[in-house]
Amino acid sequence: MKFKSVFDIIGPVMIGPSSSHTAGAVRIGRVARSLFERQPKWAHIHFYGSFAETFKGHGTDIAIIGGLLDFDTFEERIKNSLQIAQENGMNVSFHIEDAIPLHPNTARIHIGDEKGELELVGLSIGGGKIEITELNGFQLKLSGHHPAILVVHNDRFGAIAKVSNILAKYEINIGHMEVSRKEKGMLALMTIEVDQNIEEAILKEIEKLDSIEKVTRIVE
Repeated sequence: MKFKSVFDIIGPVMIGPSSSHTAGAVRIGRVARSLFERQPKWAHIHFYGSFAETFKGHGTDIAIIGGLLDFDTFEERIKNSLQIAQENGMNVSFHIEDAIPLHPNTARIHIGDEKGELELVGLSIGGGKIEITELNGFQLKLSGHHPAILVVHNDRFGAIAKVSNILAKYEINIGHMEVSRKEKGMLALMTIEVDQNIEEAILKEIEKLDSIEKVTRIVE
């Protein structure tokens, strides 16, 4: 494995005893918050593997809720995130799961409010780095460490090319891209990590394309 800088080795500036169990958990929660685009009214957090065994002692519970409150890894407020969530009207529950995950540090986050719901699976893979492997039933691979857009679209010929052409028009380089679908000809999900944050106007242009249902971005 190659490291870009010393911070990839020692981990991020953070609150808590463990980069995997704390900083990574904050980032998983924050990606969920970013994709939901608002603070949820309720959150059901399911812990697997090592997370399930040590989440209280290592602060994984307060870290994920801190992420859902849009706190960064170094925020002092993470220590009081459960109380802050309650004060903000967010109902939180934690669940320990016996299923054996593909990665020991795995969390499933199910959040929602009166307008909608979102469910994702996140892995904390070490040094504060994460991967999102599932979103609302779609399989994907999202690092959470680069700007990205998630495009829900009808599984039709040419949809991927049209989105790629718009990004190329604005000289936006794609670092990683993949497409997931639950069933042929139904809804699909494009996950596109890029080298810079994408402006709102470009997202609107993508949303106007045929077959596009929704576009969500994750900023760096």
